[in-house]
Amino acid sequence: MIPSIPQSVFTKFCYRAYVAVFFIYLGLPLAVVCVFAFNDSVFPALPWEGFTWAWFFGKDAPFIGVFNERSILRSIGTSAFVAVWVSALSVAVGTCNAFLFVRHDFRGKSLLYVLMLLPLIIPGVILGISILVFSSSVANTLEDATGLWFDGLRPGLILVILGQFSFITTFATLVISARLQKFDPSLEEAALNLGASKAGAIRQITLPFLLPAIVASAVVAVLMSFENFNTTLMLVGSDSPLTITMFDKLKQGSTPVLNAVSVLLMVASAALGVMSLLFQRSKSS
Repeated sequence: MIPSIPQSVFTKFCYRAYVAVFFIYLGLPLAVVCVFAFNDSVFPALPWEGFTWAWFFGKDAPFIGVFNERSILRSIGTSAFVAVWVSALSVAVGTCNAFLFVRHDFRGKSLLYVLMLLPLIIPGVILGISILVFSSSVANTLEDATGLWFDGLRPGLILVILGQFSFITTFATLVISARLQKFDPSLEEAALNLGASKAGAIRQITLPFLLPAIVASAVVAVLMSFENFNTTLMLVGSDSPLTITMFDKLKQGSTPVLNAVSVLLMVASAALGVMSLLFQRSKSS
């Protein structure tokens, strides 16, 4: 709806009703998950049996809470390990990609840019299978040639990190590139005229300007890594990240402990988002 164009009362009512229904559609499933995380029942469904913290802190079966479920705690640690590596690699490569695509013109630039965007189009399952088949083929070839065992090319955390990195880097590149396009190159030129080196000008002027986008990219990378399932499922080994562990438990039967994990993830995601916004505001003020 364009505010400058006069609208009838009925049109305004329909627009507001649409917005309300849209946000209810988005928020209602999350609200249901949160509510049943505190239900004093072994089933995440009605009827409501009373309020309890057991699905978070319970120690006695069947009310074993998240903080006493070793498999879930171990998988959270695994997901955090993967997310930190994916975030660091994605931000580093994404920053380099941003400088490459924004600052330089070269033959094949458009083709290279399209190739960078391809992981956003390819389904996660296909991407995971492709990486698995390729890495397994390389591992088999190297093992036949050298007689050595290449664990890093077999299903495991290294492949999970590389698989998530392959498409999360694209998001980091887009976010950082958008920020870099707003940068005034004359600021770097002024620093060079004052005696700064090219690397020094980038380190002291350009990178601080890009810092809000870099932080935002890191937060997005962490969240995307935590929630990724399709690609991770194809590449996971014996150490399962959180999404795979929750999927395995769901196959055994859903319990409110999964709702409790979801609540913790929502709180952590919201906290990261708020911290990112506060950081960007502090840098812009």
